Amino acid sequence: MSSRTKEELENLIEETIDIYPEKTKKDRKKHIQVMGVEGDQKCTSMVSNKKTKPGVMTMRGCAYAGSKGVVWGPVKDVINISHGPVGCGQFSWGARRNYVNGTTGIDTFPMQVTSDFQEKDIVFGGDKKLSIIIDELETLFPLSKGIVIQSECPVGLIGDDIEAVAKKKKEEYKKPIIPVRCEGFRGVSQSLGHHLANDSIRDHIYEKDVKGTSIKETSYNVALIGDYNIGGDAWASRKILQDMGLNVIGQSTGDSTINEIANTSKAKLILVHCYRSMNYIARYIEEKYGVPWLEFNFFGPTQIYKSMRKIAERFDNNIKEKTEYLINNVYKEKTDQITDKFKVRLEHKKIMLVVGGLRPRHTIPAFNDLGADVVLAGYEFAHGDDYQRTEEYLKHATLIVDDMTEHEMDKFLKTYKPDMFGSGIKEKYQTQKAGIAFRQMHSWDYSGPYHGVDGYAVFARDIDMTVNGHVWKNITPPWKSCSTETCEGPNCNCANDK
Repeated sequence: MSSRTKEELENLIEETIDIYPEKTKKDRKKHIQVMGVEGDQKCTSMVSNKKTKPGVMTMRGCAYAGSKGVVWGPVKDVINISHGPVGCGQFSWGARRNYVNGTTGIDTFPMQVTSDFQEKDIVFGGDKKLSIIIDELETLFPLSKGIVIQSECPVGLIGDDIEAVAKKKKEEYKKPIIPVRCEGFRGVSQSLGHHLANDSIRDHIYEKDVKGTSIKETSYNVALIGDYNIGGDAWASRKILQDMGLNVIGQSTGDSTINEIANTSKAKLILVHCYRSMNYIARYIEEKYGVPWLEFNFFGPTQIYKSMRKIAERFDNNIKEKTEYLINNVYKEKTDQITDKFKVRLEHKKIMLVVGGLRPRHTIPAFNDLGADVVLAGYEFAHGDDYQRTEEYLKHATLIVDDMTEHEMDKFLKTYKPDMFGSGIKEKYQTQKAGIAFRQMHSWDYSGPYHGVDGYAVFARDIDMTVNGHVWKNITPPWKSCSTETCEGPNCNCANDK
């Protein structure tokens, strides 16, 4: 076991933050805690969802990223306009790999549209330009079911009235034109963008009584939300639910449509995979329509089977019996074969995770299924309730870090020397140059799916390929880059290892 004691972890925290000025040190200590066995500090005392200190290179994204890149971007039958300079729209184009079924330009519109703000637009405003763009899009793509306006920072600073433009064009074209005030400077992180996008779904779909499509009324109708179909994740999750005998009448927002989103309110149960990004709309639908919701986790066999049984408990004996049969006679044999194949290669491997506001706690059990040991879990934009949901997944005292700084990342990589670090694209190349294997855990490093039984096979293969890749044996990390004879003293990279 590669775990450390609570005392060792607390000493590591003090050693890490000691470099900061006193005020920053006091603040950061509230964001780094020891949880799990031996960690008697409770996650309720963890400080989170606070603004990053100025000057710190943060792993976070912005509100625009949360709205366009996560929630609205995957909806396939609407066109997203990135309203502002070209940079944000270009950076967000295709970054999440949200797979869709359909024909581009007919029933799917995964292209990037930007209003490409120039200096004159900042001076004179971009409302007229936005209006012209919507007209052009209607000429080019009349089959789209709606348009979503994603506002970038300058739009909020100059005061463009995107709501007025959207209202006028909605009346003209008789389809949803949805403005989202998701300027990047708003809020703490991309988490506010999720919330704003959820609110726009509420205001422009449910409050406007978009009817959706006609569906067959059964007691087995469920809706899948908070699954963005990265690498086909939602398809793998949907397959399990259908095998259980459930009827998935809508999924959002991966490979989804406006009508499917509207149909969510007709379900008997809403199943939430990414709690952090879409719990807002789930709570709203429960309050307005009386449809209960349930969080589940389809990462790794332990949580897949636990979630399947939890979902089945909400239905009759027919679903319960079918679920038990699936687990014991179909799925378990498959997942056991995968585990047996890869566990011998991954057992006791040390994993560090710093991802979003959900994935560390969702993927920790999947790593444990393969015998790997998660020694540190960090969250980019988690809220207090996310930390409350984390402790049950920790089998030993574990360092939990909120909004990790670049200094902390370097320190923890050097201290733990993990076999793999899973995080976002900004951390990838810095980690690899340090001679440590890296996996992009936001979009699966161009692989997937990772959800469900089918996804577990891909996940296990990718983690093995990453951790046991031969290339890492040929890279010298900074802390091994000088010898005793050439060491330059206390500021040398290798000083703490001597």
